[in-house]
Amino acid sequence: MKMIIATIKPFKLEEVREALTSIGVSGLMVTEIKGFGAQSGHTEIYRGAEYEVNFVPKVRLDLVVPSGLADQVVDTITQTARTGKIGDGKIFVLDVEQAIRVRTGETNHGAL
Repeated sequence: MKMIIATIKPFKLEEVREALTSIGVSGLMVTEIKGFGAQSGHTEIYRGAEYEVNFVPKVRLDLVVPSGLADQVVDTITQTARTGKIGDGKIFVLDVEQAIRVRTGETNHGAL
């Protein structure tokens, strides 16, 4: 099993969710986050005062999928979330040793 952690632009969330559902992903967790990197924020004006916004809003997706589906999930997220502009996000893929469904006690692939 693989855990896929992806950060994407918030307005791409629904489109990415639909694309993942269409390839057989049965669930994911979503967290609203802020971060900085190459995009590095911007300047805004509030009540006449200019200030710098260093952290940019993003959405973090956490998914655990069978190893055989991981490459397709990464490709789907990459293609769907891409705008071609700086700040499109990042994807990380990690190995998962064990998964347990709390309600039923099912383990590993059965828990997904």
